[in-house]
Amino acid sequence: MKNSRLLTIFLIVFVDLLGFSLILPQLPYYAESFGATPVIVGLLVASYAAAQLIGAPLLGRQSDRFGRRPVLLISVAGTITGFVLLGFAPVLGKALAPLLGLQSADPLIIAILFFSRILAGLTGGNITVAQAYIADVTDEENRAKGLGLIGAAFGLGFIIGPAAGGILSQWGYSVPAFTAAGVATLNFIAIFFLLPESLTAERREEINQRKRLPFTIKALVEVLRRPTVGPLLHVRFFYGLGFATFQGIFSLYTQAIGLSAQTTGYILAYVGLISVIVQGVLIGQLTKRFRENWLIITGLWVMALALLAWGFTTQLWVLLIVILPLGLAGGVLNTVLQSTISKSVHRDEIGGILGIAGSLEAFTRVIAPSVGGLLLQSLGTWALGVFSAVVMGWAVTFAYRRIILLSIRQRRLAEAEVTHA
Repeated sequence: MKNSRLLTIFLIVFVDLLGFSLILPQLPYYAESFGATPVIVGLLVASYAAAQLIGAPLLGRQSDRFGRRPVLLISVAGTITGFVLLGFAPVLGKALAPLLGLQSADPLIIAILFFSRILAGLTGGNITVAQAYIADVTDEENRAKGLGLIGAAFGLGFIIGPAAGGILSQWGYSVPAFTAAGVATLNFIAIFFLLPESLTAERREEINQRKRLPFTIKALVEVLRRPTVGPLLHVRFFYGLGFATFQGIFSLYTQAIGLSAQTTGYILAYVGLISVIVQGVLIGQLTKRFRENWLIITGLWVMALALLAWGFTTQLWVLLIVILPLGLAGGVLNTVLQSTISKSVHRDEIGGILGIAGSLEAFTRVIAPSVGGLLLQSLGTWALGVFSAVVMGWAVTFAYRRIILLSIRQRRLAEAEVTHA
């Protein structure tokens, strides 16, 4: 029963990311065809994350209260609507522009693109809720392996989606959006018919009787101050900011070095393949052999060096080499950080805490594309790598001081107590 649930969640996340990655590499080209500048493109990418900043913790908390399945259904329904609006943006813009007295439809089309991404972001908490579902049906020993399935599904979606989106874009940038809407509809049907609820009525009642974590700035500060989960959330934020600079601005970067939309899609598919291998195959063995804290610090080091090298890469063959350690480190960090965070809180708080982690990650995807677009436009591609490497370097020092040294002290205290006993 548990394995069938994990397989279903794997398929749901795969289909969700397939739809998302169909339009991700094409979005900058789509917006620029209506006159958007790199800064506006950066803001467009950031608008989805800005909306997720609000939506992810709300959906995570509501999934604790009402169950994972109904919240997943609402989330996917919003995703479908956002993709449909994205595809119809040119038609709607051209139809409404004369009614509003506009000489050009382009600004209105761009506004509709923004609205579609904001709507999708507000309801786009599927990954957070899926992670909470995994936490419901796995024990702590197998948590990282279970969450690795989500990462593998994520990566597999990125293998197929960008390449397919690049091919579909030959017939117009709206085509990947409509295809993504169809894929998301299949996801809605799969959740409705195949996915059982992971929280029983008794568990939901137990959670509702406990004082639940409200989503306020004060609550966020309180969580960040907790000695165990707080440092992990800080590291999640710093890592997310560095990696989102690469991820959120990558299509603009590939344009700057002369690569096409199709080539960009193939490169992202390559990143997805690395992610699948790490999170679907290697992560179980790595977490058995090494402490999760040491996997975090090692992943941060590798990521910092790879991002620095990326900033000075202008040739395709070099880029493919640089992406290999970057993808390996990202696969490890995505899985291990979420696993460690879920283990550091009471199980009644898992949905809410993972929602807050998702919100912090979304916040990084608000900042990074906006800053990245400005850096690229003002200074060039090298500035992207330097900025993200500096942020990741800070994450390394923070993790060493607040996580590694703390775990060493705790282990020595435990050994001393055993010796004295």
